[in-house]
Amino acid sequence: MRLRNKPWADDYMRENNHVVIENPFQYKGNWQAAFDKDQPLHLEIGSGKGQFIAGMGNQHPEINFIGVERVKSVIVGALKKVLDAETSNVRLLNEDAEDLRDLFHTNEVEHIYLNFSDPWPKTRHEKRRLTFPAFLDQYKDILKNEGKLTLKTDNKGFFEYSVASFSQYGMIIEEISLDLHEMNDPLNVPTEYEEKFSEKGQPIYRCKAKFW
Repeated sequence: MRLRNKPWADDYMRENNHVVIENPFQYKGNWQAAFDKDQPLHLEIGSGKGQFIAGMGNQHPEINFIGVERVKSVIVGALKKVLDAETSNVRLLNEDAEDLRDLFHTNEVEHIYLNFSDPWPKTRHEKRRLTFPAFLDQYKDILKNEGKLTLKTDNKGFFEYSVASFSQYGMIIEEISLDLHEMNDPLNVPTEYEEKFSEKGQPIYRCKAKFW
């Protein structure tokens, strides 16, 4: 799907630079300085239009959330949702973040969320999958001891690959759900994609895992 250019995006983000951090690298090792309160730090990689992270911010005022989204025309949608939610514990980064260790210090994050990441289904693209071991190395470095990772996807093949990757890496699998919405988890905050696929009757897969 071709994304429409939004010429007003830069001005909109500058006007709200208390949410979209202009120079995130300055906070490496001291992300608490970007928030109003010193609280545990959770990270969503690929925040899309922001429904998840805005919802999580409201549901968990005791946690600080950072959402990373590289596409400018998409992150402005997330910014609007965060502003509409009137939550003060969410920050957004318009960064590619090829290596999260450029943005976060060792043991700085407590929880990482991967929501409907690109499954890169072709075998030759395996190294691009966000659950490939090289990415798990990054997550382990920036997460605190026994830090957690939660994955949600509608893609069965990517889910099976990811669970196997977690297990082979030595992570502890805490939950596997083959149909998340059958569980009726009252704490689940759905993404836009999640609602779309679920309405079509497609199962949503979730895995919660922990690094040792």
